[in-house]
Amino acid sequence: MPPTARARRVAAFALTWLLIATSSTAALADGDPANGAKIFQQCSACHSSEDGVNMVGPSLHCVVGRPAGSIAGFDYSPAIQEAAQKNLAWTEANIIGYLQDPHKFLGNFDQDPGARNKMPFNLVDPQQRQDVVAYLKGQCTGGH
Repeated sequence: MPPTARARRVAAFALTWLLIATSSTAALADGDPANGAKIFQQCSACHSSEDGVNMVGPSLHCVVGRPAGSIAGFDYSPAIQEAAQKNLAWTEANIIGYLQDPHKFLGNFDQDPGARNKMPFNLVDPQQRQDVVAYLKGQCTGGH
């Protein structure tokens, strides 16, 4: 039995979304760690990429894949504490979304747009966000 026009449209739609999802995932891996290191200099006023070195912000050493709010003894904002209780993990995609607009990202995740967050900085350029993630991934050579 030949496929109907509707079945062909559904299959084409599914294939299109599969290609979009695959290309979006591949884009996460396309960051330039050397450029990310340069961009991270803006972040280094508050964050370190060294293990155990907390500043105004927590150490970002091995942050990719780490649960939010998980550095013992660090004074996290209420928004991060709430996100941690809801099991936010710093995946590549979540870091990229957070860097785009930290307050909006956490407000959406927490479903509490009024939750206080300390992060005063964002990166508008999508490639710069990917580059910073690539840099941070490279800083985790010895595991967590």
